[in-house]
Amino acid sequence: MNQPRQELLRYLHQLAEREPVIVLDAPLKQTKAGVEPDDRPERLAELAQETSTCTLCQLSETRQNVVFGAGDARAAMLLVGEAPGVDEDRLGEPFVGRAGKLLDRILSAMNISRQDVYIANILKCRPPGNRNPLPNEAASCLPYLRRQIDIIQPQVIVALGLIAAVHLLNMRPNVAVKALRERIFDCRGRPLVVTYHPAALLRTPSLKAPLWQDMQMVMKLLSGEIGWQPESSLVLEV
Repeated sequence: MNQPRQELLRYLHQLAEREPVIVLDAPLKQTKAGVEPDDRPERLAELAQETSTCTLCQLSETRQNVVFGAGDARAAMLLVGEAPGVDEDRLGEPFVGRAGKLLDRILSAMNISRQDVYIANILKCRPPGNRNPLPNEAASCLPYLRRQIDIIQPQVIVALGLIAAVHLLNMRPNVAVKALRERIFDCRGRPLVVTYHPAALLRTPSLKAPLWQDMQMVMKLLSGEIGWQPESSLVLEV
């Protein structure tokens, strides 16, 4: 402690003998006025810990790992897929197989790093044989995903594939991704864009062009070029 500070503290303690004075002998944390501390990483980590021991459905009996999600807790973009596959189940991370490698290339083309987005799935555990999620499995997992959305507060949500779209938007499954594209939906007060799952592009390369059109819409939402308000309507044609 330097001499001027010692003298100041001595003076304040002497003053306190005559009148009540609070002496703070520690540096104050500087924060912007009116801005709350950003605790999103801590809250997301707590939710991940809670999810890691989930036994709400039968998938807890066959999984290797809970695949909670990965990325930046403060991400502007949240991408949601269907469910973990065999590679994801083994490693405990989403989109690390062939579809994940393609997703990385798509993000790179957008000049976005995988570390700058957040990636999750409708299900946190792999369904046997990579089958579609059963209704009770999705119902058990969706509250975790909704809490992730509320914590991260992304600017844009991207539903990768029909399964992700119908569960995020509470729709009937008798709809096609083609019918949901080029529209902006409201998901928990956040704009949501529906596009094809990267795995579909591996099977049908002709889907690359429409997916890229969807990602251009996402970039315009992120940049503010497309304006959107949750109270405007459930679906906004673009």
